Amino acid sequence: MKVVNLKQAILQAWKERWSDYQWAINMKKFFPKGATWDILNLADALLEQAMIGPSPNPLILSYLKYAISSQMVSYSSVLTAISKFDDFSRDLCVQALLDIMDMFCDRLSCHGKAEECIGLCRALLSALHWLLRCTAASAEWLREGLEAGTPAAGEKQLAMCLQRLEKTLSSTKNRALLHIAKLEEASSWTAIEHSLLKLGEILANLSNPQLRSQAEQCGTLIRSIPTMLSVHAEQMHKTGFPTVHAVILLEGTMNLTGETQSLVEQLTMVKRMQHIPTPLFVLEIWKACFVGLIESPEGTEELKWTAFTFLKIPQVLVKLKKYFHGDKDFTEDVNCAFEFLLKLTPLLDKADQRCNCDCTNFLLQECGKQGLLSEASVNNLMTKRKADREHAPQQKSGENANIQPNIQLILRAEPTVTNILKTMDADHSKSPEGLLGVLGHMLSGKSLDLLLAAAAATGKLKSFARKFINLNEFTTYGSEESTKPASVRALLFDISFLMLCHVAQTYGSEVILSESRSGAEVPFFETWMQTCMPEEGKILNPDHPCFRPDSTKVESLVALLNNSSEMKLVQMKWHEACLSISAAILEILNAWENGVLAFESIQKITDNIKGKVCSLAVCAVAWLVAHVRMLGLDEREKSLQMIRQLAGPLFSENTLQFYNERVAIMNSILERMCVEVLQQTATQIKFPSTGVDTMPYWNLLPPKRPIKEVLTDIFAKVLEKGSIHIFDTLLHMGGVYWFGNNLIKELLKETRKEHTLRAVELLYSIFCLDMQQVTLVLLGHILPGLLTDSSKWHSLMDPPGTALAKLAVWCALSSYSSHKGQASTRQKKRHREDIEDYISLFPLDDVQPSKLMRLLSSNEDDANVLSSPTDRSMSSSLSASQLHTVNMRDPLNRVLANLFLLISSILGSRTAGPHTQFVQWFMEECVDCLEQGGRGSVLQFLPFTTVSELVKVSAMSSPKVILAITDLSLPLGRQVAAKAIAAL
Repeated sequence: MKVVNLKQAILQAWKERWSDYQWAINMKKFFPKGATWDILNLADALLEQAMIGPSPNPLILSYLKYAISSQMVSYSSVLTAISKFDDFSRDLCVQALLDIMDMFCDRLSCHGKAEECIGLCRALLSALHWLLRCTAASAEWLREGLEAGTPAAGEKQLAMCLQRLEKTLSSTKNRALLHIAKLEEASSWTAIEHSLLKLGEILANLSNPQLRSQAEQCGTLIRSIPTMLSVHAEQMHKTGFPTVHAVILLEGTMNLTGETQSLVEQLTMVKRMQHIPTPLFVLEIWKACFVGLIESPEGTEELKWTAFTFLKIPQVLVKLKKYFHGDKDFTEDVNCAFEFLLKLTPLLDKADQRCNCDCTNFLLQECGKQGLLSEASVNNLMTKRKADREHAPQQKSGENANIQPNIQLILRAEPTVTNILKTMDADHSKSPEGLLGVLGHMLSGKSLDLLLAAAAATGKLKSFARKFINLNEFTTYGSEESTKPASVRALLFDISFLMLCHVAQTYGSEVILSESRSGAEVPFFETWMQTCMPEEGKILNPDHPCFRPDSTKVESLVALLNNSSEMKLVQMKWHEACLSISAAILEILNAWENGVLAFESIQKITDNIKGKVCSLAVCAVAWLVAHVRMLGLDEREKSLQMIRQLAGPLFSENTLQFYNERVAIMNSILERMCVEVLQQTATQIKFPSTGVDTMPYWNLLPPKRPIKEVLTDIFAKVLEKGSIHIFDTLLHMGGVYWFGNNLIKELLKETRKEHTLRAVELLYSIFCLDMQQVTLVLLGHILPGLLTDSSKWHSLMDPPGTALAKLAVWCALSSYSSHKGQASTRQKKRHREDIEDYISLFPLDDVQPSKLMRLLSSNEDDANVLSSPTDRSMSSSLSASQLHTVNMRDPLNRVLANLFLLISSILGSRTAGPHTQFVQWFMEECVDCLEQGGRGSVLQFLPFTTVSELVKVSAMSSPKVILAITDLSLPLGRQVAAKAIAAL
């Protein structure tokens, strides 16, 4: 008999009652030319014939089951065929279809081409929709049966449906395939969501609690499919998070003027990477603030900490609240954090003792004002703390009972800053005496530092500095003036100059500098600060033209200082005097060295310099510091003596207003200017007003010790407990590569797991000193060096290897997320690596666009894929969508692309070892730290061809990992992911 088509062949088999294997043999005879049964729609044809009557045809169904078991038909074709059946009233047919699904729904696979694997995803999505509709129909039937008094049949079918749903959805692999299908066919997913809602309404009235909870569980699993990548288990077992602590301490001590937004982003990144629950995260921020308050040295640093804790951190939390809107009520988390904090009574008592007030009370009030806590929570927490404080050690002793606490002063200073800014906006020429009164008041006691700290913490310091620069510029020269206006002008010039120097030294010179405007004249103070003012790490040339002004002006200044009994003020051009003083000091120093001038004359001259305006003394010492650096040890005596002379105050009746206050500021400026020179020469100059102790938080290195020793020593101390400030100096002195490389060596020495994890958290915090540059060195030099040198592979064993992988991923993610933003002020000071260094280090292949596109979009199915991973050019490491969006001239992008190429080549090579294990840890950490809802930005540099290599590593062969490492926004990415998951 000649068979014309499939339908005829099935009918003949049924008429002649062939057994299933007989049927299979004969089918191959009828269709001998290697027909693929899916193209002939065999599954469709068999089901169509089997489901003709009210009950299914058992013989034809046995043929289908045989075809499924012997893999004559693919799972996707069977699922598609089942989902076409929609007569749910034929319960026996429905149950037969459910039985067929039961054969394979929890072990779906496909080893064909990528298109076939995508077909399986789509078929599974259709089957899920069919199951939901079938469940809804069974539930309706059960409801009708209940009304008619015959519930048994409907209940059996509903139970069967829910059982298949649960079995299908409980497989992570199936949910991953559905995740891909949802991205492929958004409209089908919408239909599933509608069916789920409808089913929920029907099942809400169901009396059987077991079936209802089973249905709810299935609904939860379906709803979790779109977000399956963003679910991370939070660390509930840990209570301390050193990274958060260290980031807060670094910001509080070294970056008070930094942008709130960048701190918020950094903290959010740390929270996400370490999966920290929100209450514990907020608690860690408060703990760090209280430790900072207790540990900060008295004076400016204490005020800065107070402003940071009570003004800046509440602002940071307000911004964090917007970030975590997905979390449950943020105010509840803040309240919970405070509940935990109140249990740390010794910490709070110590802070209260140090600050001479109830710190928690002030903090709660600020949080209440900012809307971070409800009024009821504030009152409740205050009451609890009040009860605790009654048992605290005695808070106030007699002598400090009347001293106002810094916290109160800082909170009061914040509105004052706004008022002063308004005052400074007025026309200076109209009431200079009134303005002088305001400035004089600012100089008294610790007012200046209070106001500057409040301005820095609230982001107003830059405009504060700008106003003082304008005032300083306005007072440089006055024409046709009498004695009184001249002395007011001299004072305004001097106070503004000293304040600006103080701001630059306390908060960094970046606060002073204006954005360069083409054609605009640069104000005198900015010019002087950039060219003449000594700063950490800035080497000045004493013979630079900036120190060599017009010789006639210098001569007249020397004559004025040497002959006159005191400095004249009328029509004095203060900016010219400041620029000429360096050359004048050189003349005077030479005259003294050559015996032309006696020491008495030098005293008279230095008295003259500092007698009226202190800014001249500051300019003179600035040059002397540059000059002393260039001299041998035995040639320095007279220069250092001159600095001593300029530093002491003048005891005279004839000084201008606010002299003592101005000298106090001058001396702190001079001490900071001289610190590096004095440290190098081990000389001591006692600066009268700032006391005997060295300035707090100065990153002074111990004299005569190799910096490598200092680094290892400090790191060991920091691991136990300690301050990380000196690392800034070591980074500055040793350079980024030396710094990063030696700290990584210290990490790789650790052998205990808990020690390595602690070291990672601290190293990440230390690297925050200059995260961008350290990351480039770590990913571009240190890691490739370790991975490609087999003699170093032993150092990558667990636990240090796991720790290094974690650190590398954290640094990569932090740098990648922030490198589009601005570097923080403390990072801008350093030498930025030249972009060309990275272009020459990692050359981009000069591939023609068409070939480049082909390389970029290649996957394993393509014949033109490169033969071995090591042959791949850098270009092939990017996906096609990246061609136009990633700037490969960016050093970080180049370094990341190369690192992932190296990873690809390690996975593809035939040598296994600790380096392959390291790659696995690195990839696992990348997946673990993924940004919520989607592929992490760093993973876009992973070549598509690496996915199949990675899946061969048993620990990485999970559906979730594959979804995470492929770019699912691209059709090609979805194909690669579907193929890898379907083959698991």
